[in-house]
Amino acid sequence: MIILRSLASAFLMYSRIPMPQVEWKEENRRYALCFFPLIGAVIGVLILLWRYLCSLLDFGAIITGVVSVIIPVIVTGGIHIDGFCDVIDAKSSFGDREKKLSIMSDAHIGSFAAIYLAVYLLLQTAVYSEIRDMKTVAVTALGFVLSRSLSGIGAVCFKSAKNDGTLQSFVKPAHRKITLSVLVVIAVITAVFTAYISLVSGVLVIVGALFCFLLYRISAYKNFGGITGDTAGWFLQICELATAVMALVGEKIMGVILI
Repeated sequence: MIILRSLASAFLMYSRIPMPQVEWKEENRRYALCFFPLIGAVIGVLILLWRYLCSLLDFGAIITGVVSVIIPVIVTGGIHIDGFCDVIDAKSSFGDREKKLSIMSDAHIGSFAAIYLAVYLLLQTAVYSEIRDMKTVAVTALGFVLSRSLSGIGAVCFKSAKNDGTLQSFVKPAHRKITLSVLVVIAVITAVFTAYISLVSGVLVIVGALFCFLLYRISAYKNFGGITGDTAGWFLQICELATAVMALVGEKIMGVILI
């Protein structure tokens, strides 16, 4: 029962997928982070189904790309985009660590976040619109699982910038050894499948995800003294854009080689 309540807790917090309500207590969040990548799997499956439908109905590139961008927002409710915007506003302030943390706690969005978010969504739409091969779509879909696996690993292993907050409400009660083991196994299996589906795109996606993970740690420690729920959201958005870009680059490289 604890496992099922942990599953429900993860989906209730990080998605808008209907789940049975569970009591908000630490026991029910002990293994919640283990199920975080499963939300990415749901997003990936929905994107695959959408792209398959687009191929059947011969939809154009624009509507295909736009809806592909919207799907993760619908599933998650935009919780990670909110973190992305908060981090952008905080980093753009060029203030000290305390000021940046204070800005991230502000519920309002600033001008820099609005600008960066618009650029982000345009770039993401352009990338999804350019992807043609269903193998590349599958590799991109697996990127949602890989990014959440790495995010969970970071939550367990990286230093926290605060002693409270949403992220800590899942990290503190977590069974760290089991959670870390599960997330590492999921990350490795996802990486293997990614490379198996398309070697070039898969390897590029793995390299891109690991680079973003390293950048995440460096940036979070430098700017905030550790990670928070907002920095975790920032990482997910950056990682998912990077993996899509790398998958597309791999597709283009294979297209040139096979000509």
